[in-house]
Amino acid sequence: MSESTTVRIAGRPIGPGHPAYIVAELSANHNGELARAVETIRAFARAGADAIKLQTYTADTITIKSSAPEFTIGGSSPWAGRTLHDLYQEAHTPWEWHEQLFSVAREEGVAMFSSPFDDTAVDLLERLHAPAYKIASFEMVDDGLLRRVASTGKPVVLSTGMATLAEVQHAIAVLRTAGANELIVLRCTSAYPAPDASMSLATIAHLAETSGAVVGLSDHSMGTTAAVVAVTLGASFIEKHVTLRRSDGGVDSHFSLEPAEFRQLVDDVRRAQVMIGEPTFGAGLAEEGNIVFRRSLYIVADVQAGEQFTRQNVRSIRPGHGLSPQHLDAVLGRRASRPVKRGTPVTWDLVTQG
Repeated sequence: MSESTTVRIAGRPIGPGHPAYIVAELSANHNGELARAVETIRAFARAGADAIKLQTYTADTITIKSSAPEFTIGGSSPWAGRTLHDLYQEAHTPWEWHEQLFSVAREEGVAMFSSPFDDTAVDLLERLHAPAYKIASFEMVDDGLLRRVASTGKPVVLSTGMATLAEVQHAIAVLRTAGANELIVLRCTSAYPAPDASMSLATIAHLAETSGAVVGLSDHSMGTTAAVVAVTLGASFIEKHVTLRRSDGGVDSHFSLEPAEFRQLVDDVRRAQVMIGEPTFGAGLAEEGNIVFRRSLYIVADVQAGEQFTRQNVRSIRPGHGLSPQHLDAVLGRRASRPVKRGTPVTWDLVTQG
């Protein structure tokens, strides 16, 4: 693809060849307490997050107050039985908090951006100089919102949960046409938590091939395994929901990571990327000192000049200072060019060429 494969958020390059960009998603896990939101930002900045992400909406900008069946959550959802308005009223991050939260993130040296859910949310985030925008999976079909976000000229992170390939391609086209030149596309399973078998992380490589964008993972699975697998498949961006303590409850706490767990995720992702490296063969830096412990050909019984080399006086043993065992058949049957003591590595100058 011809599109750029490097995106910068607050100056930090994201894409192939760079360390994965790891985002702590605060979501609703402030539990309606500003002090807890501030503490969460500080805790996860210190646990290794590159950025903290918010969600910017109110119950009234995202839905209407109604108890009609279609406005009530059903099925096996952890929020079953609640109305949309009631859930979002509890979960939203008050707009009057945003300025302070952005300030705390700056103090901690991490970027902060958000998922806006309507134009007024974008207006607020622009006033706060948000360095990027996230389009939530459920909003990616809203062309108007895509255009508004793209018009800011900021990097856009597009989550693709539930989307068909055609919908993903349409959303990317809308964003790029409207001015989004820096784009990150995320594999996402919009289930909370997402079962392991639903993750389909192989999609990450396919997204990279078909979108020409930087790719990553918005991870709703339990634990940290998916993030490590994702970077081995080409993910350059990892987003994970976080909470100070799951035991405190909260709308999203049941599938969120605590600070120590998030630090483990960061450490494991960093190690995984180092381990991936580049295709290589032969002894690497860590192996050079051990190559001498390979087998090689050695004289294992004293040999006189002119004596024939046989399996009784030449063997493949450790260490590796002699000829490769691959040459054993070429040595056997030939004669010694001079007397050779037991324990001498076989070299070509010891072997007559006749």
